[in-house]
Amino acid sequence: MATDALPTDEQLHALAEDVGERLQASHLMLATAESCTGGWIAKMITDIPGCSAWFDCGMAAYSYEAKQALLGVRPETLIEHGAVSRETVMEMVSGALVTSGASIAVAVTGIAGPTGGNPDKPVGTVWIGWKRRGGYPEAELFHFDGDRDAVRRQTVAAALHGLMALAR
Repeated sequence: MATDALPTDEQLHALAEDVGERLQASHLMLATAESCTGGWIAKMITDIPGCSAWFDCGMAAYSYEAKQALLGVRPETLIEHGAVSRETVMEMVSGALVTSGASIAVAVTGIAGPTGGNPDKPVGTVWIGWKRRGGYPEAELFHFDGDRDAVRRQTVAAALHGLMALAR
């Protein structure tokens, strides 16, 4: 997504409402596990009146320790692959379902910047994972452009779009 097409707050809110309608129609409860977005996905969801019908909980797990304690990410995964990796986001999304009463989850981990990037994982590198209880986790790698706000905003939008697809 180009930075000139960044989703506005209004667009994110509308997308979160659509996700909520889909989850409620499918009788699914959502959990979020967020690192680089710091709870922004959960905020968009809890801005919607009545979201308690389809939102169970949100966990903002930034540090390695929090990812391990709240989401069951294995220390070996973090040491071998780092926090921003397919392996970590898959364990985060699975852990969100283990530690919650939810039936569907989304997890995000990435490098929002302006620092923290390297040649292998530049700023804007984001992994998003989705999973339904009883299913297999899915993960997708994104490379977003822009400043910290732009990377995080695009991450929220991509996470919500993925939830729409998975809740079908």
